[in-house]
Amino acid sequence: MKSAFFRNKVVAVVALGVTAVVLTACAGDRARQPRLQYQERPVEVLYSTGLQRLDEQRYQEAIQFFQEVERQHPYSPWSRRAILMQVYGYYERQAYEDAIAAADRYIELYPGSPQAPYAYYMKAICYFEQIVDVGRDQAATGQALNALTDVMRRFPTSQYASDARVKIDMVNDQLAGKEMEIGRWYLNRDQPLAAVGRFRTVISQYQTTSHTPEALYRLVEAYLTLGLTEEAERNAAVLGHNFPGSRWYSDAYRLVTNQGGTLEQEPQEEGWLRRLIPG
Repeated sequence: MKSAFFRNKVVAVVALGVTAVVLTACAGDRARQPRLQYQERPVEVLYSTGLQRLDEQRYQEAIQFFQEVERQHPYSPWSRRAILMQVYGYYERQAYEDAIAAADRYIELYPGSPQAPYAYYMKAICYFEQIVDVGRDQAATGQALNALTDVMRRFPTSQYASDARVKIDMVNDQLAGKEMEIGRWYLNRDQPLAAVGRFRTVISQYQTTSHTPEALYRLVEAYLTLGLTEEAERNAAVLGHNFPGSRWYSDAYRLVTNQGGTLEQEPQEEGWLRRLIPG
């Protein structure tokens, strides 16, 4: 789910006008990751070398140089920037938990910094990148929604808010998809009452997502199974009013009329307002 948006943001963060200097680092083989020996170095050298490693996509080495900036020059403006660079380096390595921890550390230390919105945003993106298909646990999806909403709430006029808004729509669609999967599972196992709860959640909480037409149809299906014809007709009416040209309304039409209900007109073309008349 990565895009050029992230690279543009990190360019804005690291554009500090420092000169890149090549520094030779001693390496070990513990965990097959090079480690820097402690040696006092000018902060400009450590930081610019970290930027160079980022540019070369040698992210683990870059992180280590930025960690040295923090260790050797704490509480300096360079240290503040170095934490954000660690966030980005961890993100590129897909070490999302480490990136989130670094972002949280920055937010705790520098909540009023002009770069705090970037830390909040990258934290949200790290959760967003961990979203999995609807057949699996959606813990990261909920965390992504909370974090993206936090970005919009705290920084509504920032450049990050518009991207967060788009991703919130994607997250809501994912969460609605999970509810639909569970609801269909209940229907297939002759548990229509449990299914109703899931489909109604989609209608009430995720009504702007692509799953709404099917959720309304599944409610018609579930209510007819329960013998609640009036409830089925009511939901079919909502479906016909909002999605008259969808295949879900065509299917709902057949279901209701087969159960003795009567529609004003069989769905044919989009744009018609159709209402159910109890038979």
